[in-house]
Amino acid sequence: MPLGQIDLPITFRGPSNYRTETLIFEVVGLHRTYHAILGRPCYAKFMAVPNNTYLKLKMPGPGGIITVGTSFQHAYECKVECCDHTATIIASEEFTAIRKEVAEEAPNPKRSIGSFEPVEGSNEVLIDPSSPKGKVVRIDTTLSSK
Repeated sequence: MPLGQIDLPITFRGPSNYRTETLIFEVVGLHRTYHAILGRPCYAKFMAVPNNTYLKLKMPGPGGIITVGTSFQHAYECKVECCDHTATIIASEEFTAIRKEVAEEAPNPKRSIGSFEPVEGSNEVLIDPSSPKGKVVRIDTTLSSK
C-alpha cells in the first residue's frame, strides 16, 4: 500500500539543453534497490522514447534531442548491486523469521515447574543402598534389552 504521494521536479541534461517537468511519485515503504521507477506517465509527460536494447532514453528539448544513456558495464554493476541487496534483504527476513520461531519454541524460564509424574511401567532403584538419604532412580521397564 502506498504511504502517500510526492510531487518532484525532474530535470534531464544540462544548462544548454534541458527539460524539467514535475512528476507525481507514489511513496512506498519497501526495502528495495530502486529509489524511483520512471514508467509510462513519465515517458508521456516528457514525450520520451525508451530503448532498452541500447539503454537510452530520448526526448525533445529546447535545443534538440536530449539523450540519456548509460553503459552496459554500469548496468551490469547496478544489477549485481541489486542482487546483493536483495540477498541481504532475504537473509534478514529469514533471520527475523528464524529468531521468531526460536523465541516461540524456547522454554519460558519464568513458567512454574510442576512435579514430575512417574511414567507407567517404571521401577524405583536405590542409587546407593548404604546411603542414609535413600536416593532413588526411576528406570523404565518397557525398554528393550539393547
